[in-house]
Amino acid sequence: MKPRVSIIMGSTSDLKIMGKAAQTLNEFKIPFEIHALSAHRTPKEVEEFASNAAERGIEVIIAAAGMAAHLPGVIAASTIVPVIGVPINATLDGIDALLAIVQMPPGIPVATVGINAAMNAALLAIQMMSLNDEELRHRFADYKQGLKQKIVKANQELEEIKYDYKTN
Repeated sequence: MKPRVSIIMGSTSDLKIMGKAAQTLNEFKIPFEIHALSAHRTPKEVEEFASNAAERGIEVIIAAAGMAAHLPGVIAASTIVPVIGVPINATLDGIDALLAIVQMPPGIPVATVGINAAMNAALLAIQMMSLNDEELRHRFADYKQGLKQKIVKANQELEEIKYDYKTN
């Protein structure tokens, strides 16, 4: 089994957040790999990983970083593979990481999800890959239909709750 997605973290302390991306990819039966690489502590390894990702068959990279959140951008600078950045709430409620990831210079795009939103990063990766994978597109469509059904069911349950002044 060859990985289609790489999950990259600045350190293993990010696994508690990035595990949600791994779990989501696993549920969709998408092969993935997980690595800890640091833009500041292992810059050569980051460069090597990023520059070889496409040749290894990686279709999307999900990169997480907190504090000095340069990892997604450094990876994006060295690869043609789409990069999705996940800002981690390490300091300043994660706003520093969000701004560091989302404010990329022209020519080096990094898709960015919300703070600690690793699940959404995985879902975005799945959407990207489903453009060229009909089976995955159907699984994703089923997932979206399931989300709709949860809300329909929740509304039905809300109808059963009674208050003196509730009108529906």
